[in-house]
Amino acid sequence: MRKVIALTAILLALCGTAQAAAPETIEIPTDDKPLPAVLYRPDGDGPFPAIIALHGCDGLRSNAGRVRIPLDDWGRRLSTAGFIVLFPDSYSARGLTHQCSNKTPNVRPDRERVADLRAARDWVHQQDFARKDRISLLGWANGGITALWAVRPNLEPADDRPDFRSAAVFYPGCRRLGDTAWSTRIPTLILIGALDDWAPAKNCEQMVAGARKRSALAVIVKYKGAHHYFDRENSPLRHRRGMAFAPDSSGRVTTGTNNEARADALRRVPQWLGR
Repeated sequence: MRKVIALTAILLALCGTAQAAAPETIEIPTDDKPLPAVLYRPDGDGPFPAIIALHGCDGLRSNAGRVRIPLDDWGRRLSTAGFIVLFPDSYSARGLTHQCSNKTPNVRPDRERVADLRAARDWVHQQDFARKDRISLLGWANGGITALWAVRPNLEPADDRPDFRSAAVFYPGCRRLGDTAWSTRIPTLILIGALDDWAPAKNCEQMVAGARKRSALAVIVKYKGAHHYFDRENSPLRHRRGMAFAPDSSGRVTTGTNNEARADALRRVPQWLGR
């Protein structure tokens, strides 16, 4: 099964996205109000390995209400490769849109979004088409920060169900996590651009280096010449303004595709999560 997932993912990355079922909009029960989510499923009855995928500060959906193209691209690719992909929508659940310019966010990656992640895990464990022993995490930027908080040893689930299998995150902000002596209890992959001026690679490198000898496997891949959002398809290099957490306090950051880094990520992520 592992080899089939990995080989299929490589072919998809090289040849483009094959046909995939249309995503489903669902609601995940919580102690408060339902948490909206989008589900991508492979063809067939399963059970399939599952990925809980966490959007960045731009949110899951565009202003037109559609799943953002880069996230939809990943959802379709991974579901075609044999994974269930579940995107909990942390912002619309609370009446919010994008939060990249909000210096005092109401939905914090280490609190509210971790709670959403736990609710998503509970939901996946109740589905007959999901493999309960193969649930992994995938996150971008703010969602990547949530995943890194969630894999810390002190946040291990208190129930007797299988823990997350692995995690992969794109360009997370690692400074605060590093200050808290971060480590992980599951294999964790961090993908980041060497030229990222929104989430500097050096902070994640220091965080991973500090976790050695007291952590499960943590691997960081730094892509030469790549900026934030390097995995997006056909996204021209641009300079965004008004970002709340730009490291130099100017609010200016650079984003855009790096084709070499994107191609590597399209191969590497399914292989890692299919371990």
